[in-house]
Amino acid sequence: MAAFLVYVTAPSLAEAERLARLAVTERLAACANILPGMRSFYWWQGALESAEEAVLVLKTTGELVAPLTEALKRAHSYDCPCVAALPITGGNPDFLRWIEAETAPRPS
Repeated sequence: MAAFLVYVTAPSLAEAERLARLAVTERLAACANILPGMRSFYWWQGALESAEEAVLVLKTTGELVAPLTEALKRAHSYDCPCVAALPITGGNPDFLRWIEAETAPRPS
């Protein structure tokens, strides 16, 4: 099974934490890392913007990229949130198996 890193930006540390908890609690991601204090420059509606943001990096499987993206879009405060999935092409096999195990549905 393929593993992915999902890169997300959020307008605040509090929102990044809320999105992280959602993703991990719902088992759409095995893990979430938050990097606070990023400065972004971007075009939005024809104007150059600048903002303080937080970065959220989620570890998930290829099967869960689409449902995770949809959940993040619904829960995010931005009109067009950055949610970008990057395939993991190598790494510690034990870690990659852990991602798969922690995103598997749990018995009821």
